[in-house]
Amino acid sequence: MNEKLTDREQEILSYIAKGMTNKEIASELCISRHTVKAHISEILRKLKLNNRINAAIFFYAQNQGM
Repeated sequence: MNEKLTDREQEILSYIAKGMTNKEIASELCISRHTVKAHISEILRKLKLNNRINAAIFFYAQNQGM
């Protein structure tokens, strides 16, 4: 079973799914690009995914009923 994402990780995952870059996400959330990168690394680790494209697919698969 996958580890649960934090609220911030869920938020960043939604931005990844929208196709936003790390720089755009950082600007939107008023955090550093380094912090965004760290969150994305944790998201990928927790979900056992290899890249942000897989993360976006995961997001849409989990939210298809929305």
